[in-house]
Amino acid sequence: MTASNLMLSALRRSRPLSTLSRLLANPNPNPNYNSLASQPAIPSRNSLASFHFPSCQSFSTRTDDDSDFLASESPTASEPINFELDTVTEGVVNGSNVFEESIFPVGALLESCHDLTGLPWWIIIASSTLAMRMTLFPLLVLQMYKIKQISLCFPKLPPLLPPPLSGRSYWEQITIFRKERRAICCPPFSWFLAYLSVQFPCFLLWMTSIRRMSLNNHPGFDCGGTLWFQNLTEFPHGGLAFIFPLLVAGLHYVNVQLSFDRSSIQNTGGLLGLLSKYYKYYLIFLTLPMFFIGYCIPQGSLVYWVTNSSFTVIQQVSLKHPVVGATLGLLNKDSPKTPAISEEMVTPESVSLDSSTKWRKVSPENLSPDELLVLSVQLLSSGHRDRAISMLQMALKKDPNHIKALIVMGHTLLQEGLHAEATDHLERAISKLFLAGHPTAEDVNHLILTLQWAGVACISQGNKARGIVHLERVASLEEPEDPKSKAHYFDGLLLLASALSREGRKAEAVKYLRLVVAYDPSRKDFLEECENDEDSFVGDLVSSRRGDY
Repeated sequence: MTASNLMLSALRRSRPLSTLSRLLANPNPNPNYNSLASQPAIPSRNSLASFHFPSCQSFSTRTDDDSDFLASESPTASEPINFELDTVTEGVVNGSNVFEESIFPVGALLESCHDLTGLPWWIIIASSTLAMRMTLFPLLVLQMYKIKQISLCFPKLPPLLPPPLSGRSYWEQITIFRKERRAICCPPFSWFLAYLSVQFPCFLLWMTSIRRMSLNNHPGFDCGGTLWFQNLTEFPHGGLAFIFPLLVAGLHYVNVQLSFDRSSIQNTGGLLGLLSKYYKYYLIFLTLPMFFIGYCIPQGSLVYWVTNSSFTVIQQVSLKHPVVGATLGLLNKDSPKTPAISEEMVTPESVSLDSSTKWRKVSPENLSPDELLVLSVQLLSSGHRDRAISMLQMALKKDPNHIKALIVMGHTLLQEGLHAEATDHLERAISKLFLAGHPTAEDVNHLILTLQWAGVACISQGNKARGIVHLERVASLEEPEDPKSKAHYFDGLLLLASALSREGRKAEAVKYLRLVVAYDPSRKDFLEECENDEDSFVGDLVSSRRGDY
């Protein structure tokens, strides 16, 4: 007995009971049964169907003795088998589709809209995209409002990393940061990802669902387009195939430019600004791959992609409009005002910039010292001191004797706590101002302020005598006629009185305080405290002037 006969015998013994009963019920047994009894019976096709084998011929060759037995198999005997296989296959496919629709219900939603309205499929895809984005729009507005609140609260928060030599661990500093954030009711930073965490999954859900409908030749998709994209199941082809890929890439580039406009990058300094700059370059680089990816996506999915990107462009342009921003409450009414130094040190009349310089992109190396000074003051007004210092250094490198740059640099370094460097720049400016042959009212005002800052810088370093010398130079000047300069002059006398009181020179301090009270009677409390030899005079004066330096 051959190996094939053994296998056929085993298969015959495993025949289902239903098949055996069908054979036993056959009223016309095979007349050649006796001749076949000497060899194993060949299983019928019904028995092999249970093992998913189409025919027994794959196991053995057909013999002459088999012909009569196989002839008894009527064509109708195989029909139930084919019907059962088709039914099982259809059930598996339908079950898979039902499972996918239960997870991705977008296809059923689009089908319902199409049956309800009877509109072409491309209109259904575009309108559903607009409906989805408009549904998510309130979340975007809420996120922008929360981010605006975070931007207002962030300057009031302590640094996220522990300051040098503070002795705090990272966890302790983060704990302090979170405590202060809650104290001032600052929203959580997770709001930065709120809209993206919802919009991006919706984008993928719509994209994959429409792509599946296109690739599966959904009914109506083959004629549901218009113009050059009549068939939504096809990929872009022909002479107008470039339109969709070009739209996808172009809209992506426009959205990147709107998201990372020049003002937003310039107002972001430090490491975050550098990362934003490189991330923008990365997104711009993706424009070219997106163009070629557009050729590999069905036109039904491209209709969705172009509609979604177009809505994003319109949304960004609208939200940047002042009227829309004011209506939605997104404008920052509490934006920081320009500090006094920008009003006193630099005015539009002192440095002229023509319109071409204002609007064209110019490298800082190509700017004049006056232009660099204006740029540094703008950076200081927005809180970017590090970048402002680099601009001032560049201006002083081009013109080491630029008085206003020396003054602004000295004052900025004083605010940064770099007292030695601040003293150097301020004293250089003082020497230049004293050498002015015919000082103007503006020069006098600059000299008074510079002497005050130089005195404070020296006293902060512990060199009190040198600081008092600078403050006494203010007292040696004639009282200015200009109201603003006069106010700064008496502020200098008040600082001098405080320094003298600390050194125990009460009589001299009282003399200058009387001059101050004669100019501003609201300072009378300082005079009374000094005359009564109260130490609280110095502390109160320092507290009242702390915000000026």
